[in-house]
Amino acid sequence: MSNSPFLNAIYEYMRVRGYSLRTIKTYLYWIRKFIVFHNKNHPKDLSGVHVENFLTFLAAQQDVAPATQAIALNALVFLYDKYLNLPVGDVSQFRRANRQRKLPTVLSNVEVAALLQQLHGVHWLMAALMYGSGLRRIELVRLRVKDVDFEFSQLQIWQGKGGKHRLVTLAPELHEPIKNQIQRVELYLKDDLTHDQYAGVLLPHRLAKKYPHAPKKLAWQYLFSASKLSFEPGTSHLRRHHIHESSINKFLHQACIKANISKQISSHTLRHSFATHLLQAGADIRTVQEQLGHADVKTTEIYTHVLNRGAKGVTSPFSLLN
Repeated sequence: MSNSPFLNAIYEYMRVRGYSLRTIKTYLYWIRKFIVFHNKNHPKDLSGVHVENFLTFLAAQQDVAPATQAIALNALVFLYDKYLNLPVGDVSQFRRANRQRKLPTVLSNVEVAALLQQLHGVHWLMAALMYGSGLRRIELVRLRVKDVDFEFSQLQIWQGKGGKHRLVTLAPELHEPIKNQIQRVELYLKDDLTHDQYAGVLLPHRLAKKYPHAPKKLAWQYLFSASKLSFEPGTSHLRRHHIHESSINKFLHQACIKANISKQISSHTLRHSFATHLLQAGADIRTVQEQLGHADVKTTEIYTHVLNRGAKGVTSPFSLLN
């Protein structure tokens, strides 16, 4: 929660309407930045021109990525259209961020295997799922027990990027490790239920109202539950959240060092590798697009660029020398 009554009121407005805590945090960040940029004037006293000036500042002075500028715009459109009920209108006259998109870092099959060999237990399983199913790290930590479908070897991804749902493949080799992880989650739950203050796992507002008993059922628990209980921010509700996503890059970085991999990797590198290796194996680009949850196939085509520009896509003239 903030020291600002205005921002706190927006927080409550979004919570009641079922926005995720991640979206709330992001939108409040950019709304706060917007207000500070305009000398702390109240947004109702500002207009679309002020929105455009702020977005131009982000591109020209802050050198933000296009995606970051788009998120800031979404936050401000929400502020005016939804919260203040003062439609901001046409705000297209701002300088667009045009930072060139980087080619993704991709690991070879050998490097993926070497990386996984340095991991154990829950860290190994998390990395294996990001590579084996092409998950974003936030999608990984938000997985619930009910989202695992062993019969059809698939995972249900709810509210992915853009609020979209999708089904992704699940390697049969990961069935047993996941079942073992579910057993650990069940032990957590049995212990949690002995605490008088335990309010169950956090559910989106609408689901919590529809399924009032679900927060204390195994099916709704996070697959990768945090090791400790904690109070939900701004409330007295004792809950067990999921592992924090920021911890993933930390253990991957350490594993990368131990595996003597010189590439700069993150959790997204495993997702990039998943897509590239699927295409290498002959998968159709539309299938890869669906697995990744890309709205536009052009986003997926970057992986074909990686393949076509690599050693297997172009023959070096050096190789033609006698």
